[in-house]
Amino acid sequence: MSVAVTEDVHLDYAALSRTIRALTEGETDEVALMATVVCEVHHADSRFDWTGFYRVTGPEMLKIGPYQGGHGCLQIPFSRGVCGAAAREKSVQLVADVHSFPDHIACASSTRSEIVLPVFNATGELIAVFDIDSDQPAAFTQRDADGLMAILREVFAT
Repeated sequence: MSVAVTEDVHLDYAALSRTIRALTEGETDEVALMATVVCEVHHADSRFDWTGFYRVTGPEMLKIGPYQGGHGCLQIPFSRGVCGAAAREKSVQLVADVHSFPDHIACASSTRSEIVLPVFNATGELIAVFDIDSDQPAAFTQRDADGLMAILREVFAT
């Protein structure tokens, strides 16, 4: 059962960050870090229907990494979809209605809204994008973008 998102429902990003920090302390392997982050984030909020990383594996190419939820697309070029836009523009993509996003790639027909965040390593290199889909329209806010980006910076860019 999905919970409707209202202004009163807020994910405690500070607590989530503390949990992830405790679980990842001392770990340097990017895939292990991604697996831990995706598991904790996915289970932290009922809005999150599919949560996963798409890793940069070659020039202008993303391939699926650790994820939670149903199947995802195996690869996404930087030139396509919301994930591609986040990688290409190196900026957060906050999409209230995926059906209004030009060239949206429908990996799951249930997806209504999406947030995709670029992931950088300590040298500022784009290593992945972090994709969260929701079966609810307009499920994500700037508060989510800010909270998630802070976690991603702490885990991957330090």
